[in-house]
Amino acid sequence: MLPALSQVCTLNASFSQDIEDFAAGQCQFVEVWLTKLEEYLTTGRTVSDVRELMERNQIAAPVASCQGGLFGTGEAGQEAWKHLEQRFVLCRELKIETLVVACDIVAPIRQADIDGAHELLQRAAIAAAKHDIRIALEFRAHAALGNNLQTAAALVGEVGHANLGLCLDLFHYYVGPSKPEDLAYINSVNLFHVQLCDIADTPREFARDSDRILPGEGDIAIEPVINRLREIEYRGCVSVELMNPQIWQVPPRQFGEIGMTSLRKVLGQASMT
Repeated sequence: MLPALSQVCTLNASFSQDIEDFAAGQCQFVEVWLTKLEEYLTTGRTVSDVRELMERNQIAAPVASCQGGLFGTGEAGQEAWKHLEQRFVLCRELKIETLVVACDIVAPIRQADIDGAHELLQRAAIAAAKHDIRIALEFRAHAALGNNLQTAAALVGEVGHANLGLCLDLFHYYVGPSKPEDLAYINSVNLFHVQLCDIADTPREFARDSDRILPGEGDIAIEPVINRLREIEYRGCVSVELMNPQIWQVPPRQFGEIGMTSLRKVLGQASMT
């Protein structure tokens, strides 16, 4: 497993500061927050500058997050697809292999919407394959469809495209209707990315993204998930993903150090530097 940090954990910092400071904290893999990268490229920097920055700091970006809105209708949906195509190009240029896509399907839903979800995922996978990109579908706890690991795995399996797999976000796994036995639905073929966090002293019904804390510091039983990853011999990225405004105040260098320490501890890699 490749321990990584998501740039959303340090949302207030710049793209370049993340890369430099995460690297200083012994982080070798980063989950790119695409909005931050896109903003960085509007400041006169180029894709070549980004590549040079990452090479200089000896840090790789195997995965990027997060594309939403693909299941929307009308103009909003069309804009989301246009944005996705642009992000495919950007990811290909930076050799980012996996792009996380949110399963943000809203209520009410009909059978036609379920059929449409399959068609949209097929379309996305085909488009991704043209750029040598994989799509990791992230189930969302509050979605009308695809709010749990079992259903998300079924959607991926029914589409049956090699460039479509799963993103297991521990937050949505914990606060949504997923069950421990759902872990049986992930395997080394369909699991493309894993995101870890924790929740403390907050009922699952009221937990929000802003409640995310470092893995291993809260109430989520993380060990069974890690054990399952070992069972299937998962070799991809496992990142810390936090959207906590309090943690956003922590300088990225400091977060890089504590984030990697926390992550390696839960992965059983605490002795690694």
